[in-house]
Amino acid sequence: MKTTDVVIVGGGPNGLLMACELALAGVRPIVLERLPERSASPKANGLVGRVVQVLDYRGLYERFSRSTEPPTPAPYFQFGALFLDMSAWDGNALYTLPLPQYRMEELLEQRAHELGVEIRRGHEVTALSQDAEGVTVDVRGPDGSYRLTAGFLVGADGGHSGVRKQAGIGFPGITDKSFVGLSGQVTIHPPVAVPGTGELEVPGLGRLRPATFTRTENGVFSYGMFQPGVYRVAVFEWNRPPVEDRAFTPVEPPAKDRAFTPVEDLREAVNRVLGADVPMSDPADGQGPPPVRDTDGINSRLADRYRQGRVFLVGDAAHVQSGVGGPGLNLGMQDVINLAWKLAADVNGWAPEGLLDTYQSERRPAAERVIMNSRAQTALLSPGPNITALREVFTELLGDQSNVRRISDLMSGADVRYDMRSDGPAHPMTGGWMPDLALSIENGPTRVADLMHAARPILLNLAGRADLVEAASDWADRVDVVTATCEDRPADAVLIRPDGYVAWAAAPGTSGGADALRQALRTWFGLPVQATSLTGADLH
Repeated sequence: MKTTDVVIVGGGPNGLLMACELALAGVRPIVLERLPERSASPKANGLVGRVVQVLDYRGLYERFSRSTEPPTPAPYFQFGALFLDMSAWDGNALYTLPLPQYRMEELLEQRAHELGVEIRRGHEVTALSQDAEGVTVDVRGPDGSYRLTAGFLVGADGGHSGVRKQAGIGFPGITDKSFVGLSGQVTIHPPVAVPGTGELEVPGLGRLRPATFTRTENGVFSYGMFQPGVYRVAVFEWNRPPVEDRAFTPVEPPAKDRAFTPVEDLREAVNRVLGADVPMSDPADGQGPPPVRDTDGINSRLADRYRQGRVFLVGDAAHVQSGVGGPGLNLGMQDVINLAWKLAADVNGWAPEGLLDTYQSERRPAAERVIMNSRAQTALLSPGPNITALREVFTELLGDQSNVRRISDLMSGADVRYDMRSDGPAHPMTGGWMPDLALSIENGPTRVADLMHAARPILLNLAGRADLVEAASDWADRVDVVTATCEDRPADAVLIRPDGYVAWAAAPGTSGGADALRQALRTWFGLPVQATSLTGADLH
């Protein structure tokens, strides 16, 4: 017998978000995390791209940002340490949310507990097997070994995923060993630290802004400030050529017998790269995680498949890439949002045939694009006169706002458009992200984001179309119908998947469309409640 509906291996941001999503859909997940407590090691510095809107669409943005206002896109950003000016145009989807990963995990764990999720820390999966009915895992915990059975297993256990290896899923790619890096959380002292601004005044380089990269012929320097006086610093130094198809090995921890303290190592590396001293010391007690982490090159790899039977991969278990531009959690957490509702549909008994296969067909191409752009950014950060010339060409190209928009959409994930498998011409919204329209409903003003908090499909009726409401009535157990109005409505009605993407839309001012809506409902949300009374023609 099943112990639970879904076992999630890994208690990082991706695993915890998966647990929250499944719980919202009435599914019972158990999270198994190898570490006995949350890691304080410096990892991700924040969120960049569409994922910020994802949090807003789940009602989590206020927790993460401590702001009651909706997110606003970043007016400026960088691509390979080249300036992107997005301040002059609408439709920018490159949102940013600075927040250390250990704080993200804390907030997501709080939400998971509110939803009744069981999280087992200090529990490591030692073996897994599966058959047509489910997955069995052997687990080693603080009180000994035991066995769990579930309908599905989700591997959210990072780049060195044991789930991926035990499932026999390949992880091809390259290991770029051309540089080494150090990163850490430190206190930076005046006069280099500019009081009250988060900026640094570096002798010989001038004023540096947080969340930017500075490239020199010796390497790359970047930093951010999450609380007054405490900075997250990263520095990379170029030294060796890339190694093709190198085995994917764990990052080695800092040696314990070094002559200098870790912060002194980091300070010296920054000095070598910038050619100037940036005075720094350990953060004050209680102001963050241990100071320094080594990075020995970059692995750029993509799982050859995202699914093996009843085992699925999300996040770094499925793909790893350079952290330049902050793509990792944007990609991984959207994997989660895409997969969770589909797993829940199967567990709850209404998933249409082939729904689970769309996880790979939709998300793996998105990962290919992220790996492409992260490799391109790494190349632009490399040393040498040829790269300097290439950067000059890119700088000219980025003077054209259409090119800036393309790069911005690539980095944010706004260029992702799913194939919604409809017959005939589709509305331009179909397959894309549902914009956060300002709406008026019976109870007053609201937003699309507010309607999506429950993680359920929605038919948004913007033109009072009774025929479309009637067409959706047989899916009332799993699809919510909301009648609303908005200025300059983009469609008469929009069918929104739980992950925020548009499955179908009716052009404004048109008639008909009920049959096409029923087809989309069957395609994505299964047979109607009254399927037993439908004719064979209705079902095809």
